[in-house]
Amino acid sequence: MISRKPRTAVDKNGINEEEYLKGYNADKYPKPSLTADIVIFRDDEVLLVQRGNHPYLGFWATPGGFADKNEELIDTARRELEEETSIRMKDLTLVGVYSEPGRDPRGWTVSAAYMADVTGQKVEPVAADDAAKAEWFKISYEPELTLRCEDIVLHEEDLAFDHADILRDAIYARQK
Repeated sequence: MISRKPRTAVDKNGINEEEYLKGYNADKYPKPSLTADIVIFRDDEVLLVQRGNHPYLGFWATPGGFADKNEELIDTARRELEEETSIRMKDLTLVGVYSEPGRDPRGWTVSAAYMADVTGQKVEPVAADDAAKAEWFKISYEPELTLRCEDIVLHEEDLAFDHADILRDAIYARQK
C-alpha cells in the first residue's frame, strides 16, 4: 500500500485535495479491464496454453488473465501463470503494455506482458484453470515466426488475441 504525506495545497478554487476527492466522480472516465500475459522461454522454446474458454476457444496463447481488484499487475502475472500452468515464477521482466483498441473482443482491455527464462531448469507445465493444455513450442523462422510442438504447427495468425505481437516483442527483448 502506498503511503504518502498529506497534501494540503489548495487549488485555484481554494479547495485542498481531501475536499476535491470527496466530490470526485470516478465514473466520469471510462476504465479498461486490466490483464497480464506471461511469456516463458526455455532454450529455443516458448510455453503456450490452449484456451479452454471463449473467446478464442481452442486457440493457443501465452498464459494470462484478468487482474483482481487492487492487485498489482506483476502479481496478476504470477497468479495467472500458476493457475494455468502450475508454474511458480518470482522473477518476471516487463516486456511491454498492449492497449490497441480491439485487441480483445470482450471490450477495452489493456495488458502488461511479462517474460521469464527457465533455460536449464526442470519446468514441466500442468494445464489447469481455463487452460485446456500447456505445451512447450519450438520457436523458428521459416521465414515468419513459426511454433512447433509434435504435430502442431502454429503461425502468427494462429495465436489468440495479439499474442503474436507480445511474443515477437519478448523474443526481441530476450535477444538484447
